[in-house]
Amino acid sequence: MADLHYTPTEKLTVKRPVDRIKYLRDACINKKVLDLGCYDETALVKEDTGNYLFGEISKVSALHVGVDNSKLLINGGITYSDTVRIMYGDIYNLDKLDLHHIDFDVIIAGELIEHLPNTLVFFENLKKQFAGKRLICSTPNATSLHNMILSLIKRESAHIDHVQVYSYKTLNTLCKLAGFSSWQIIPYHVKFSEMILNAKGGKKQVVKICERIVNGFERIFPMTGGGYIIDITI
Repeated sequence: MADLHYTPTEKLTVKRPVDRIKYLRDACINKKVLDLGCYDETALVKEDTGNYLFGEISKVSALHVGVDNSKLLINGGITYSDTVRIMYGDIYNLDKLDLHHIDFDVIIAGELIEHLPNTLVFFENLKKQFAGKRLICSTPNATSLHNMILSLIKRESAHIDHVQVYSYKTLNTLCKLAGFSSWQIIPYHVKFSEMILNAKGGKKQVVKICERIVNGFERIFPMTGGGYIIDITI
């Protein structure tokens, strides 16, 4: 929880960037996990590579229940095992789903809130239903180095469904307005996983080198990280 004055000259205490997948996966070890907005069709290329968040959480959690409104799930969702499934549903109306009998330990919202038209309402709904639980969100960073560099050559990295972009201070404001008990905001390193998987030969090595260079810069200047993790006590 940051006590900020919201002046442009105040110095922020920002931790070193972490590996996003590892941080979220480690938080779910032996836990009952509710995973919101978890079925990203564009990320399925990363299955079995260690970079697919849903798959990594499934490996370590005691129970893993996902909720997503993808049209690919509309006919009943996907059941992977007795302890892993994805349900079709509206994350703004979780009370309408058959989840009341499960005492979840952790709620995950990985790369979700930038897709939402109203993140504050989403947070307020979670507070009503899951007070006292742990919520971990991740989202791209408005001041990321790779996008600042791209802007110099009239480019931008953004998903077609993104409608929001957040900074350290705007995330802090959202948490305050939602009335959460406590939170911390942690940068994460950008990963060019899909570009590396899709590249071949020399191009693959170039992308890997660029990733290492950007990650090195992020370690020195953490507010240029690829995104932020918000670790919240609801």
